[in-house]
Amino acid sequence: MLQPADNSKSQFSSNPNTYTPVKTVAPPLEQATIGRSLVIKGEVSGSESLYVDGRIEGTINLSDNRVTIGRNGNVAANITAREVVIMGKVTGNIQCSDRVDIRSEGSLTGDVITQRISVEDGAILKGSVQVQAAERKNDKSHNQNQAKSVSIDQPKAAATAAGA
Repeated sequence: MLQPADNSKSQFSSNPNTYTPVKTVAPPLEQATIGRSLVIKGEVSGSESLYVDGRIEGTINLSDNRVTIGRNGNVAANITAREVVIMGKVTGNIQCSDRVDIRSEGSLTGDVITQRISVEDGAILKGSVQVQAAERKNDKSHNQNQAKSVSIDQPKAAATAAGA
């Protein structure tokens, strides 16, 4: 009984056209979608990424996630996110902890504060851009980590000197 099962395994492994699913290490990324015909007025917040193909008026606060404005998206809101991708139209200020990407068909009217920005040929950007270095945001935690590593390394150095 076990031999036919083993033969079938060898047949499947030798066939290059068979589909073997790839194991995912992390759970799939969740992304909410605001459809083309939806209009939201008010505050949008949450803990997952957002794809906007409709209209939003108000504020979008997804500080640890990505906000993507689709080609049909029209946003009149201040956006706070980790990453913002604009393929549609945005009117409002953007505060981004990582990256703003304005694609060729995208339009942004407003001020931007980010660590990295990409503006493709054909994109429209009206407003000011302030690019901050990543070190400025992490100065306190970076200094604490240095202090911890110094306090850990000093006893090692003392033990090494005593053994020498």
